[in-house]
Amino acid sequence: MRSQELLKKIAKIRWYHKIDLGNGILTPGCSNTQRRLNKIGLPENLKGQTVLDIGAWDGFYSFEAERRGASRVLATDSFSWNGGGWGTKAGFDLAKKILKSKVEDKKVDVLDISPEKIGSFDIVLFLGILYHMRHPMLALERAFSVTRKLLILETHTDMSWCNRPALAFYPGTELANDTTNWFGPNSLAVEAMLKVVGFKKVKIISSDSFFYNLSWAVKLKVQNNSPFFQRLFQNRVVFHAWK
Repeated sequence: MRSQELLKKIAKIRWYHKIDLGNGILTPGCSNTQRRLNKIGLPENLKGQTVLDIGAWDGFYSFEAERRGASRVLATDSFSWNGGGWGTKAGFDLAKKILKSKVEDKKVDVLDISPEKIGSFDIVLFLGILYHMRHPMLALERAFSVTRKLLILETHTDMSWCNRPALAFYPGTELANDTTNWFGPNSLAVEAMLKVVGFKKVKIISSDSFFYNLSWAVKLKVQNNSPFFQRLFQNRVVFHAWK
């Protein structure tokens, strides 16, 4: 495909991931995928490993796992690929074609994932999914059921001020003006849920801090029901969970 023709096709798609398609062409996604990749702790060498990317969207992490030598990669999605979000499967399909990728893909809802439907995988990616789930525990049970070794989970967290497992509930547009965001668990809750569904070991790999210091909030006399105060205790955290 000629560069100009490819650029026209790219321009017609609303991208979320920035994907390097070669020849200096980078898809115009709004997510800083390279920065996120550096934080999730994906092993550099995946030779002989099988990888499942749940909620793959444009497929950046699926293609990256393939590039790192994974013997099999399956990308799954339902919400975005069915046009439920602000994306579709067009980006994934185009990137797969241009990259001449062998990544497999299957439209399946998170809560319908099972070993019977898709098999099991050495490494499962569960990135930016948990807080979109109306049934987060059930979603983690589904992820556990198809994980052989390692689950890599990245999620929005909230309520970091609380010293016990807790979840914030967003019944409306409280989080990022998005009605598909439902829960903001704190890190203690995520770790506890992962262990309850069956993972033996859980470790925090990275955390994107904003301004998590209660003393500053007190000094600034920030009201505890204000959006600014609530934002103090929100974060993006990456967990690794082993069977």
